[in-house]
Amino acid sequence: MLTTGLVLAAVFIGSSLQRITGMGFGLVAAPFMVLLLGPVEGVMLVNICAAVTASAILLRVRTHIDWHRYRGLVGFALLGILPGAFVLQFVSVAWLEICIGVLVAAALTVSINLKRATLRDSRRNRAVAGLASGFMNATAGVGGPAVSVYAIATLWPHRSFAATMQPYFLTLALASVAAKLATGSAGLPDLPIWAWVAVGVACLAGLGLGEGLARVVEAPAARRLLVIVAYVGSVLTVGRGLLELLG
Repeated sequence: MLTTGLVLAAVFIGSSLQRITGMGFGLVAAPFMVLLLGPVEGVMLVNICAAVTASAILLRVRTHIDWHRYRGLVGFALLGILPGAFVLQFVSVAWLEICIGVLVAAALTVSINLKRATLRDSRRNRAVAGLASGFMNATAGVGGPAVSVYAIATLWPHRSFAATMQPYFLTLALASVAAKLATGSAGLPDLPIWAWVAVGVACLAGLGLGEGLARVVEAPAARRLLVIVAYVGSVLTVGRGLLELLG
């Protein structure tokens, strides 16, 4: 029951952060869902909940979506999902999570210290961000940090970034679920009906809180929160991998 309570709290907080910063659901919820269900089914549940959360937010922010950047990122991200789903069958999830967490933290550190030296919004940079995000989403349920590094480095305006991430994460979540079901690397989590209902209620409640906070949180503060969430997610991902190795 304690673990279930932590999962519901993580879903509530993660969905709130998703509404404010444009990402954060998988970063916050994934470690706790893995504790409850294990690394494979836990990430599958993260993907399903991420699709629901992104769908709800999408309806509210659709006028600010940059569809050009969405198409540029999501095409490469979908390519990254396929090797991610395939690799799950042969490589230890724990080592994947440790490597992903370390790489994301390093990339974030570089991007926020670029100062005046920023990256151009080029096809090559979108390709790198999209491929990395898709691979991470399929293997660890955390596709956000890779695109947050890209957003910070290219000075993408926060309102547009947060809105564009919703159709992006919706597409990735659905594609990750489909790829893992197709390859047989994961199945749908075996949860009782009450657990599915509780997770859904926590999602909606968190979105309600995030909706209210998004109206008062200024863009610079949201950008700083985005960086903090990405760093915390990196640390939690590494910690999750270490716990799985020690366990």
